[in-house]
Amino acid sequence: MLERCLEALVRQTLAPQCYEIVVCDDGPDDATRVLVERIADAHRARGLQIDYVPVTATQGPAGARNAGWRHARAQTIAFTDDDTIPDPRWLEAGLAALAGGACAAAGAIVVPLSDYPTDYEADASGLARAEFATANAFVRRAALIAVDGFDERFTSAWREDSDLQFSLLSAGGQIVRARDAVVLHPVRPACWGVSLSQQRKSAFEALLYRKHPVLYRQRIAKTPPIAYYATVSAALIAVAGLLLGLPSIAGVGALIWFALTFRFFALRMRGRSRAWTHIAEMAATSALIPFLSLYWRLRGAIRYHTWFI
Repeated sequence: MLERCLEALVRQTLAPQCYEIVVCDDGPDDATRVLVERIADAHRARGLQIDYVPVTATQGPAGARNAGWRHARAQTIAFTDDDTIPDPRWLEAGLAALAGGACAAAGAIVVPLSDYPTDYEADASGLARAEFATANAFVRRAALIAVDGFDERFTSAWREDSDLQFSLLSAGGQIVRARDAVVLHPVRPACWGVSLSQQRKSAFEALLYRKHPVLYRQRIAKTPPIAYYATVSAALIAVAGLLLGLPSIAGVGALIWFALTFRFFALRMRGRSRAWTHIAEMAATSALIPFLSLYWRLRGAIRYHTWFI
């Protein structure tokens, strides 16, 4: 994927002397370094500078991107991910969007999907509707310096871009759309049950809320996940009823839990793949996600000392 991305970046319409490529590797390995050096050697004669930066101080995209923009020489920084395919006019269009004086611009992200995608694929396509995602973003160096870049406590690829967006807005910066700056973002392959491991990201919701409570409620989530709380509460009532020898209460709790879980399953299956493996995955994960999501959500609230329910 990285090679595919780099092949798109070296074909930008900007003159090679007008931009540089910095590849930040937060899981440094020789294979990646050799790939980047090979492509750098192939384009050095054109005047295009391509650097490989191993990142060991911190893990995650926030730390990697900080290392990248601090290593870069330009006054405008363009961010993308190794699994994207930038359009040839990507950089040209992004710079044009900033010509009016904005401190940052959010480009367009295209996520190709089949007619009946899996739940994971449909969830990944949310990038196309994101207000500001670092899979396609342009930020002036001065603005990054003013807010001290990305918060490296966001160690997963989740909400670190929203945090930067909110920090820029809170500092009085203007963020514009760069609709002609397009990157194609094919969905990465994923293992069965990937949605369960993704629930760990809920902890970072608490961190984002602690830092930007007003903007979080305005732009991310106005209310807590009431359906999750109701589902978990119903399950606990069912278990308590069994332990206390109250079968009627246990039965009511179990029925409510089943109804809410089935509703969640049905919503996730709407317009999605009907492959039997996908149906089985949705059934199993729909039963577990409310518990895991609330666990990580509350764990994040405790870790970051914020009232986030």
